[in-house]
Amino acid sequence: MKSEPYALNNPLSMLLDKEREEFTREDLLRVIEERRIERITLHYTALDGKLKELKVPIARRRQAERILADGERVDGSSLFKGMIDPALSDLYVVPVYKYAFLNPFDAGSLDFICRYLTADGEPASFSLDGILVRAHELFRKNHLCDLFALGELEFFLINTPASDIFHAQKQRGYHASSPFIKSGQILDEMVRYITQITGSVKYAHSEVGYIDSIRSDLGEIRDKRAEQLEIEFLPTPLADTAEYLVLARWLIRNVAYKYGCVASFAPKLEEGVAGNGMHVHLELVKDGKNMMTTPEGQLSVLARQLIGGLCAYADSLTAFGNTVSSAYLRLVPNQEAPTRICWSDRNRSAMIRVPLGWSAISNLAKKLNPQQQTEYVEAEGRQTVELRSPDGSAITHLLLAGIACAADWGLSQPDSLALAEKNYVTGNVFSDEKVFGQLPPLPKSCVESAEILLKKRNYYEGKGIFPPSMIDYIVKLLRAENDEHMNETLIDLPADDRLHETRKIMHKDLHRH
Repeated sequence: MKSEPYALNNPLSMLLDKEREEFTREDLLRVIEERRIERITLHYTALDGKLKELKVPIARRRQAERILADGERVDGSSLFKGMIDPALSDLYVVPVYKYAFLNPFDAGSLDFICRYLTADGEPASFSLDGILVRAHELFRKNHLCDLFALGELEFFLINTPASDIFHAQKQRGYHASSPFIKSGQILDEMVRYITQITGSVKYAHSEVGYIDSIRSDLGEIRDKRAEQLEIEFLPTPLADTAEYLVLARWLIRNVAYKYGCVASFAPKLEEGVAGNGMHVHLELVKDGKNMMTTPEGQLSVLARQLIGGLCAYADSLTAFGNTVSSAYLRLVPNQEAPTRICWSDRNRSAMIRVPLGWSAISNLAKKLNPQQQTEYVEAEGRQTVELRSPDGSAITHLLLAGIACAADWGLSQPDSLALAEKNYVTGNVFSDEKVFGQLPPLPKSCVESAEILLKKRNYYEGKGIFPPSMIDYIVKLLRAENDEHMNETLIDLPADDRLHETRKIMHKDLHRH
């Protein structure tokens, strides 16, 4: 299949005239020789959820061929500190050819996303990518369909103001345009690179949050301006989604650094200002077609079973999707973030939202452009359901693996439809005290989330998806936040002290994941 000739197509696809899924070792060796590539850079996600790298200089073809065929050896005890015994720490990192890309920050480098393999050549059971791939494969095997996901990456771009004119307004930044938003050029560059490398960006825009001058003890952000931005992706198979989201964070941070800015995915930066969510949209797909609606445009049984699974797993999913104390300063009423387990149609106060999906209507532009003669038919379908609880502290691979477990439960258990029906709401759940009080709550702290995960660990370990060592690690990570009484402590402080302590909590994890 020939590569499509669009400006934002993958440069490697255009160079090789084939789609990324068709890349071979011989293709990549040709790129190395023709582009005079100096190094191969291997990337892989470690236990902290961040992208790591190993630079391998290339002096001869044989060396490049060896790396492409067998990868390299790394110290697993450092990358998975606390989980791997240093005496048995070696792992292989092996490139996945379809994830190859030309590094936009280093013209001499050909880069790859890798998978971890053990000494016997099998996927590492404890690695983040290994857990997700296992969960994804089990779902597909059990249900003979695929689970696609897209992520919404929200982040603050923080810099020293270059201009004091055309001020933006607090909590009024949603889809704002220049000159009120000053970061359009930087966002364009981020989107260019992410689109060229992943092919999966849906759109980008300014978000609600805006801080004119950050009050903080951190010199990195003190007295600087923060504009909230969002890049939303297109649905892709679950394992691809995780790689694209982690890679996108790396690209966003590097573009920001190039312009002397800070990009932060921290769940919260300022009280009363929108936090950084990482909403996840889900879609069931079979034979290339969306299975979320009936021919009449209503939610299908499968879609409602999926929602039931998410409701069953929601409180424990916070262990992977909300991993720092400031996450629970975001999950508060009236900030477009959920606090109760429920779902609704097009309702941003609900934990799970069913957004508009062109399910019963299409070719809308023809209504406004009567000169248009040809029809447009959306054969695949576009309906999703959106999980709104995760935020920028999420450990992406583990969150998506947990979602796969929830989806598997939902499509397997007869109770899932009843659970979905029980947790359906209409209207703003925060304004109806009776409805609000009847809905199950989400955890209020990392410590509470850890305890729920311990009680429900069989949800994740039962089918061999999550190794017990990973659940133990996450519980230890969450308990270390020591935030069980955070809200009570903050409420009892004088107003100025409370604000100062709140900001310390918010800003301590500026670059956690």
